[in-house]
Amino acid sequence: MQLTITHRTDYRYGSALSYGLQRVRLCPLTGPGQTVHSWDVSFEGAGREAEFVDHHGNHVVLTSLVDEQAQLSITCKGVVETIANYGVIGKHTDYAPLWYFERVTNLTSPGSRTETLVETLGTGFDDELSRFHSLSALIADKVVYEPGRTDVNTTAEAALGFEAGVCQDHAQIFVTAARRLGFPARYVSGYLMMNDRIEQDATHAWAEVYLSDLGWVGFDISNGISPDERYVRIAMGLDYRDTAPVAGMRFGEHDESMSVSLEIQQTAAQTQQ
Repeated sequence: MQLTITHRTDYRYGSALSYGLQRVRLCPLTGPGQTVHSWDVSFEGAGREAEFVDHHGNHVVLTSLVDEQAQLSITCKGVVETIANYGVIGKHTDYAPLWYFERVTNLTSPGSRTETLVETLGTGFDDELSRFHSLSALIADKVVYEPGRTDVNTTAEAALGFEAGVCQDHAQIFVTAARRLGFPARYVSGYLMMNDRIEQDATHAWAEVYLSDLGWVGFDISNGISPDERYVRIAMGLDYRDTAPVAGMRFGEHDESMSVSLEIQQTAAQTQQ
């Protein structure tokens, strides 16, 4: 499937900032299940300082705000071709070793609610894949999808307590439980094309766990499936903070507002001559 993506994010501040430095993770890379044919990221109100691939294999653009701007716009445009691999990414080829993805972070620290979740999941599964499909379904049942109850600083334990959250919370609960079970797991951010529309609500998040017979396998807990050809992977890490589309520091008193426009549509692939 060939997907054409246009993604624009506008930040506006109550007054001009004296300085700002941002890490932008909005560049998908060619890898298992996807081929990036073209991709461009442009900035209004910021200058491009450097680009690099971080220890998770994410493409990062480092930008600085210029001329005491009161607004910043980031526009991404590109074409990505995907295939249906049923969430199977395969063997581990990243810079960080597998054991690194068993680490606990502030957002994915297990507590009593995670212990209860794991106990409820139980044992006796035919294979590892069945166990994690069951975990995904259990999380979706326990934590209903409800925007506005959580934010980017909400931990997996807190979201379990709220019994509500969004895709970010579902993914972090999954990786928390998977690590508690002794499996490497990671958080993934990216794009998802919903079939009934071109204009999408926002970027998406899901989780991947490493299974001995399949390698890395993805689970979209919020939608109850493994990622298919409608998904584009952008960044991965231990939790949301490793994959945040825009993160950094800003100086100056200000109120921030943000608006997002995201369009994803399937287009016809060009025949190669």
